[in-house]
Amino acid sequence: MARKGLSSQTLVLIVISIAINMIAGQLVSMLKLPIFLDSIGTILSAVLAGPIVGMLTGLLTNIIWGLLTDPIAAAFAPVAMVIGLVAGLLARAGWFKTLPKVVCSGVVITLAVTVIAVPIRTYLFGGVTGSGADFFVAYVHSMGNDLIESVAMTVLGANLVDKILTAIIVWLLVRNLPQRTLRNFPAMATVR
Repeated sequence: MARKGLSSQTLVLIVISIAINMIAGQLVSMLKLPIFLDSIGTILSAVLAGPIVGMLTGLLTNIIWGLLTDPIAAAFAPVAMVIGLVAGLLARAGWFKTLPKVVCSGVVITLAVTVIAVPIRTYLFGGVTGSGADFFVAYVHSMGNDLIESVAMTVLGANLVDKILTAIIVWLLVRNLPQRTLRNFPAMATVR
């Protein structure tokens, strides 16, 4: 990829993945659900085309989303990049081949996300970002935990469900893609 640049198939994948992220994320946000589902496209692009493409997809999604509708999304661009990086590395290591490994991948992605997201949510937004998870931050905080603990527990809990569900959705999508599509993405050998 470094020598040839991005192929036209990879560019199309990035654009489609950004649209998937934004549409799913907006629907969940409008419904105020305590999960996000805004990284389906990021993980899909990472699994199909590798960690660099996954990182790029996550970054571009959050920047575009931040500019168009939700400025808070731009602040979480580093989180989206980590999702793409970790998912791509896990896919290369064969962690998207079987359902148990996919579930474990969701857990590993969650742990990486928590390290990045907690400081952003705590220090930039005081724990409140306008998502459905805000209720849980407030509840855990009202139970006597400090703000960092409240945010960490909420981020960990919400992302655990979200990233496992997202990883399973991506795994199912990839397993059902036509063979002619998969030929354009050589990294897929470690997934199927």
